[in-house]
Amino acid sequence: MKTTTLLFLLFTAFSVLAQDKFFTNTGTINFEASVPMFEEIRAVNRQVAILLEPKTSTFICTVIVKNFRFKLDLMQEHFNENYMESNRYPKAVFKGKIEKFDLKDINEVEKEYQIKGKLNLRGKSKEITVNALIKRVPEGIQIISDFPIVVSDFNIHIPTPIAAKIATTANTELTGIIRSDETMLTLK
Repeated sequence: MKTTTLLFLLFTAFSVLAQDKFFTNTGTINFEASVPMFEEIRAVNRQVAILLEPKTSTFICTVIVKNFRFKLDLMQEHFNENYMESNRYPKAVFKGKIEKFDLKDINEVEKEYQIKGKLNLRGKSKEITVNALIKRVPEGIQIISDFPIVVSDFNIHIPTPIAAKIATTANTELTGIIRSDETMLTLK
């Protein structure tokens, strides 16, 4: 009986500890800075790290800039070398708090939340608020969020001859399914 009680307490403690953080490194960001009548400027990054700490409502998203993939190699080269300077600023990080978040409220019905935080990009930081749709799915917790990025806020210089061909606000959409250690154990 003592062994059974001890095992029950141990598994209960592990279950609580396992839900301290939810994580993935396979989130996706779709990036678009296209302008009508000009060549499409679109990229995708499928190696985005997303971390959620439910106790503190902390949400962190980290992106390696060089992992964005464009349809054209030359566009990708210009993005990394001329605009994002990815050798000098290799990653972008958003860290914020999900307002009115409680893990107990997350179920299969999508709920909209606001995340207030700081976006650090190209060595510049800016306070932003983004909307996020969050729900529970069989694989974990799904998060979808839009991050409009005003190019001038991060000193991204676009030469005058091509400025009309690139949007002044880059639209980015983050999607990911984050899992706790416990979720990952049950999926294996």
